[in-house]
Amino acid sequence: MDRHTLLLAAVPVVGFAAGFINTLAGSGSLLTLPLLILLGLPANVANGTNRVGVLLQGIVSVATFRRRGALPLAGSWKLIVPSVVGGVIGAELAVDLDEQLLRQTIGVLLLVLLAVMLLNPERWIASRVAPREARLLVEVPLFFAIGVYGGFIQVSVGLFLLAGLVLGAGYNVIGANAMKNLLVLVFTAAALVVFIVNDQVEWRFGLLLGAGQAAGAWTAAHFAVKRGAGFVRWFVVVITVGSAAALFAGVGL
Repeated sequence: MDRHTLLLAAVPVVGFAAGFINTLAGSGSLLTLPLLILLGLPANVANGTNRVGVLLQGIVSVATFRRRGALPLAGSWKLIVPSVVGGVIGAELAVDLDEQLLRQTIGVLLLVLLAVMLLNPERWIASRVAPREARLLVEVPLFFAIGVYGGFIQVSVGLFLLAGLVLGAGYNVIGANAMKNLLVLVFTAAALVVFIVNDQVEWRFGLLLGAGQAAGAWTAAHFAVKRGAGFVRWFVVVITVGSAAALFAGVGL
């Protein structure tokens, strides 16, 4: 069996791992983007193709969280609208990607996020928080900025969304996880349109990856609801450490 066939066979397996990681935390694209590039796709086409798997994973995870009663939809449009607008703008900017600078910037932000999680753990493990109050002056620009980043490159956007939802918007960690998947789904759908229009999607690899990611997302969503906030928080910590290390080591972009 030649190298290309082995890599192709690995696509759904890597997709499953990425779907599981993305649903509970983020940074699954650190696995999928390098694989797509190893399969011979140019970086910009790999970036667009990666969104197919993220979209399918999002559909499954959101449906699963909703069926389990874990998706807090009240007032969600105030987060969805700026995220979608930002996602479209980010996708349009993706053609001018400065990979090295972006990798280092993400790594620093992940370390800051890790410090916040470890120094203020009660906000991440609380099963309930005070009733949410809309803070449009904070939430709209915050989720617009995260949407721009997610549309631009996708890597680790789930971690930044979790931080924004828990620390900025007042969700508990299980609700934040479900809402994170909804936001990723809607702005990924918008960004994918941009990549399709620009002919930067390889559908064969994207759908194969998506099948694995959908299975991983279904598994992870059930884990999140069943195991609770403590499990999700520590999973996020481990993924954040690993993601920061990989980015500084030059892996994933």
